Amino acid sequence: MHFDEYRQHDATGLAALIAKGDVTATELLDIAIARADAVNPKLNGLIIPLYEQARQRANTPLSGPLAGVPFLVKDLFQEIKDAPHYLGNKAAKALNNISTFDSTIVRRWKSAGLVPFGRTNTPEFGAKGITEPESFGATRNPWNIEHTPGGSSGGSASLVAAGVVPAAGANDGGGSIRIPASHCGLFGLKPGRSRTPWGPEFTEAMHGMAVNHVVTRSVRDSALILDATHGDEIGSLFHITPPETSYQAAISAPPKKLRIGFSTRSPIGTYVDPEAIKAVEKTVALLTSLGHEVEEAEPQVDHLQMCMDWLLVWFGQCADNVVKVKELSGCGNSGFELDTLAMAAFGRAISGQRYARSQANCQLSMIAMDNFLQRYDFWLTPSVATPPQKIGSLDTPMWQQIGLKIMLTLRMEKLLMMTNMIEQVAIDSLQHTPYTQFANVTGVPAMSVPLHWCDNGLPLGVQFVGGHGDEGKLLSLAAQLEESTPWFHRVPPEL
Repeated sequence: MHFDEYRQHDATGLAALIAKGDVTATELLDIAIARADAVNPKLNGLIIPLYEQARQRANTPLSGPLAGVPFLVKDLFQEIKDAPHYLGNKAAKALNNISTFDSTIVRRWKSAGLVPFGRTNTPEFGAKGITEPESFGATRNPWNIEHTPGGSSGGSASLVAAGVVPAAGANDGGGSIRIPASHCGLFGLKPGRSRTPWGPEFTEAMHGMAVNHVVTRSVRDSALILDATHGDEIGSLFHITPPETSYQAAISAPPKKLRIGFSTRSPIGTYVDPEAIKAVEKTVALLTSLGHEVEEAEPQVDHLQMCMDWLLVWFGQCADNVVKVKELSGCGNSGFELDTLAMAAFGRAISGQRYARSQANCQLSMIAMDNFLQRYDFWLTPSVATPPQKIGSLDTPMWQQIGLKIMLTLRMEKLLMMTNMIEQVAIDSLQHTPYTQFANVTGVPAMSVPLHWCDNGLPLGVQFVGGHGDEGKLLSLAAQLEESTPWFHRVPPEL
């Protein structure tokens, strides 16, 4: 098999070829490695090759629905035993931190027969919607290497879009599956709270706001991999109701007539590019042609307050990550990026009362979503407010860097928390990606579907947000959209 043929198949199709004996796992791995070696110098998505470990696995008998299919894993809490785990962090990289275990999600991927052969780039601690860490440098978008693939699963999305693998590991605490899926013309499902595992060292991230899954080129791959990975684990804080049927079964029949509310305005009042509006308008027309009822509507939420509450949790998580790495490595502040240190400082400055209030506010957001779901099946928005930005354009401005250094030196973070600075930080940080955090805060599933390409050739997806347990329902709609407006054949120009 040559690469051109390899690229014509998704993971499900490649597994079928292996099962029939038309190709071997070793042959597929060689093709994937050769493609990675060819495009990675330009894309910088693969940061930790694990070729020999993968070749040993490919040469052993494998079982499972995806037995023998090459796969890549994000370098953020998706640990692989005896492989580096850096989390996009300078100190962990300098220490050459090696994992002593497979995370639960990786064990389940391996049980499905997947063959991981590398780890993909991520911003430090996954804390940004771009993938430009100081530790490894920027990952680039194969649709145009001057632009970002998004983040924090940008390394995975870039390499899937470039044809290295048909699916790759990702996770999402504020849009980190859906943003890069949108930027790279991929399908990205964020499962609901507790649907997929985090173990063995912890079982919930960011109070359930963050979840593990994949980015894929096809809907059926996402469904099949979710079938292989969902479910409780030892220590699960919540025992979420399992689906009534498999996710593969959910995509085998079109959905019933759906009622969908849509919005194109930025929920935090910031600029929305005409391309993002066009993406939703095209999708509304498509949904209507398929027999669904679509009208303008949105959950009644103070989205700016919600984003600020989400940001407080994010800051607290960042502060904990910094402490853990310092304990592990013995490093000082030089082991972290300036933005990370600032976020961690804000995290330390948050009072217990304010943190508790943020959690109460998150419950109000879920109540609002449940009220919305009394009338509608899904909420439709752009996945992002603007097309993929150019590499480096979202760097923290120099004047802000100077201000952050002064804040850290004088320990002014508690004082600044008493001003409206955090609100401005929320607006500045989320102006390009204001739509995705809502599903994380409420813990519901959401997906980005690649239905639009901008005039400049860059993708821009649309997002559907569902209710608790709606992964199958979302996948069913995605399969219908994929059949009516196929995207699998759309690939970036050759690098």
